[in-house]
Amino acid sequence: MTPPKGRGGQRSGDRQQRPRGAGGAGRGGGNTRRSQPTRPKPEPQRPVVDVHDPDGVRLQKLLAAAGVGSRRVCEDLISQGRVEVDGQVVRELGVRIRATQVVHVDGERVQLDESRVYLAFNKPLNVVTSMSDELGRVDIGDYFGDRKERLFHVGRLDADTEGLLLLTNDGDLAHRLQHPRYGVLKTYLAQIPGPVPRDLGRRLREGVELEDGPVAVDSFKVVDSQPGKAIVEVVLHEGRKHIVRRMLAEVGHPVQSLVRTQVGPVRLGDTKPGKFRALSSTEVAALYKAAGL
Repeated sequence: MTPPKGRGGQRSGDRQQRPRGAGGAGRGGGNTRRSQPTRPKPEPQRPVVDVHDPDGVRLQKLLAAAGVGSRRVCEDLISQGRVEVDGQVVRELGVRIRATQVVHVDGERVQLDESRVYLAFNKPLNVVTSMSDELGRVDIGDYFGDRKERLFHVGRLDADTEGLLLLTNDGDLAHRLQHPRYGVLKTYLAQIPGPVPRDLGRRLREGVELEDGPVAVDSFKVVDSQPGKAIVEVVLHEGRKHIVRRMLAEVGHPVQSLVRTQVGPVRLGDTKPGKFRALSSTEVAALYKAAGL
């Protein structure tokens, strides 16, 4: 028996099934192909730089002298690939470098140059932030003028503001610590008239308009409150002149006394007014990290 013909005269049993994915399977008659996974582009390799200086000092010796650890510990750090010199991972124990080269251990900067000085000074009231005041007033040069290094003060404190002032002969670090672009925070304790309204912190975080532009705090809290006065903590990365005093005066709470207690990771601590201390290697490393160096 002859099978019945389908539409168009073709016998239904003679219909041919086209394999999936064959040409013409799509509505438009074009070819279709399965999408292929895109290979990630290889990351460009950093050029290898020879950091070895035959006239230098062995890397592990410099690290040990900088307080990173014993000579053996520093050798282990190098062998484990945890030390970078000028952006290059160093694993060979025989590498010699200069103390002025840039060294990181576990991503943190280590200052090897013993000629670099980093000091935390508690500036007293009525001392001008200048190494030499043309009006003959007491200045920080009266405290550090006999040192052989040329020191830079990191930012300024008004004569009627006391507290933490960093001094160093590391010009690159000093520049970054005081430039608002790098966002290094400064912490102040201010005594202001009370009571403090509940929304004062919100207003300061949202920003206050001053004659030279807006300013906003990074953090604000009330530390102590007594009848008629309060102690507040203000944290900001701005460095404009009288910025804390002008900002609080703008919101109706003029500063009665002001102390800077912290710059980046470095705290004033128990350093007495008129006294200074050398920063520890840990503090110096933390400053470099805060400044993005």
